[in-house]
Amino acid sequence: MKRFAFPIPVRLALALASMLGASAASAQDAAARYWSDRWRGWHFYEDPMPEERERPPLPDKEVPAAPPALPAKAPELVEFERLQKTLEDTRNIAIMRPTEANVRRYMELESQVVARASYFADVAQRVAWATPALDPTLQGRPVNAKALEVFEQTELVDRSHSIAELGKDHVLFFFYRSDCPYCHAFAPTLAAFQARHGIQVVAISVDGGPMPGFPNARADNGIASALKVTQVPAVFLAQPFTGKITPIGFGVLSESQLLERIAVVSGPQAAAMLPGTTQRLALPQEAP
Repeated sequence: MKRFAFPIPVRLALALASMLGASAASAQDAAARYWSDRWRGWHFYEDPMPEERERPPLPDKEVPAAPPALPAKAPELVEFERLQKTLEDTRNIAIMRPTEANVRRYMELESQVVARASYFADVAQRVAWATPALDPTLQGRPVNAKALEVFEQTELVDRSHSIAELGKDHVLFFFYRSDCPYCHAFAPTLAAFQARHGIQVVAISVDGGPMPGFPNARADNGIASALKVTQVPAVFLAQPFTGKITPIGFGVLSESQLLERIAVVSGPQAAAMLPGTTQRLALPQEAP
């Protein structure tokens, strides 16, 4: 078959026509897309598809640190816990099924535990004997009768000196009623306390009656109501210069109880321990 060769000008014209045809088709396609999407308008912006959005960089995965290893228990603790668990289980079994064998097994195991505790107590006692700082019989109030006698005598002298010093600007208010048998029984103790320790006792009669041993007793002028004294006899420690009044006690007290209580309530930490017990009233500047 014989091919026909077109001249070069003709071939250029054909190529140009072909290109113009393709451009026209493209323009027609663009126009068709515009008219089908005319609701978008000329100026619009579409968010990219989800998969096209830039994903935030993933944080570096941190390898979780291994938990710190717990210190191994001492073998003595392991043995103690095992013994404690065994004793508890054996006791519970004996309670739920109190057969002779179960009860005997529990009692034998309990006897072993008691023997261990007794041996520990013996060792602790010997350690205390050899270490004065750990001996409870040397701390505070002695338990030996002779040592206790010396302790109480020394404490009595020290407290007496302290109360004599306290008596320079403090007094004791003694609230009583003339028909109260307990007040009459307590009055001699207070009179002797005043003479022995040098602190003045001011007797205040709630009902206005007299009291033997206190010829200068005063009638209540409302201070009993201010202090809410509802029971007699009642003793208060008062400092007229500052108006501070603190209750010492109610009812019949011994001399040793008075010494102890006055020493406690006049201590440096007394107000911090029970601040609500101390009141302040307008008292005369001079000792009553």
